[in-house]
Amino acid sequence: MELRQFLYAIQIAAEKNFSRAAEKLHLAQPSLSQQLSKLEKEIGVLLFQRNTNSVEITHAGEVFVEKAQKILDMVAQLKKEMEDISQMRKGKLVVGSLPITGSHILPLVLPIFQSRYPDIEIVLVEDTSSRLEHLTSNGQTDISLLSLPLQEPSLTYQTLIEEEICLAVPPQHPLVKLNNTSNDARIQISKLQQEPFIILKKGQGFRQITEDLCRSEGFQPHIVFESSNIDTVQSLVAAGMGIAFVPSMVAREQGSPFAPVYLSLQGQPFRTLVIAYRKGRYLSKAAEVFIATLLEVTRR
Repeated sequence: MELRQFLYAIQIAAEKNFSRAAEKLHLAQPSLSQQLSKLEKEIGVLLFQRNTNSVEITHAGEVFVEKAQKILDMVAQLKKEMEDISQMRKGKLVVGSLPITGSHILPLVLPIFQSRYPDIEIVLVEDTSSRLEHLTSNGQTDISLLSLPLQEPSLTYQTLIEEEICLAVPPQHPLVKLNNTSNDARIQISKLQQEPFIILKKGQGFRQITEDLCRSEGFQPHIVFESSNIDTVQSLVAAGMGIAFVPSMVAREQGSPFAPVYLSLQGQPFRTLVIAYRKGRYLSKAAEVFIATLLEVTRR
């Protein structure tokens, strides 16, 4: 078996199509098919069931691809260790990020990092919380910017910042007037039981935070709209379609178009932003200095 054959099998499993896999691998399709057949003959099992219009992975193929991914990740880690030992300044770092978090934190971090380490290539991967946790666990991202709680037990993390969560409501909502006249300006979450909620779709970390905040007060949020984009959530709130919990980091400037009104919550709930990576996985010097830069910028 050769390492390149591991890569071929992983790509075929991902694409479920020989033509697309060959294109991604920059190979001719006959060559890819030949390499796979050679590999299957050597190990004595069928990895993929070829059909007319598709390729289906077998049980043996699933086991092989999972192990192959781990082996390739170990090889990549070994290469990084050797680069560090030889004191090479060049390198590549794959950073996962939630779109919300990345759009506000990375523009502050990347210019500083690249000015200090211009020969280290940064590859950004934006995805949902659940997907990023999976990618980080499998070694497909070196580190990822996420929020607690993490669902993947193989990950560990360093805390970056704790960010207050506020309540976004339409400008004409009764809570706005109440907030302006009450001595106690903070809103009790328990009073929101009958309110229509606009929340992020499943797989987004902040959706879990919203559900947990409501559940802690003894109710499930009455969800009227779901979106994969926090900006869309805020625009729908501003249009009067419901209310939402929002990280203070992404709150829009008051008076700007499609800006809801932001109210403080009783108990001042917060979300914890972290930099996560797999337990026991070798962190390259590039990853270490990137984390150090993140900590430096977010704790100013």
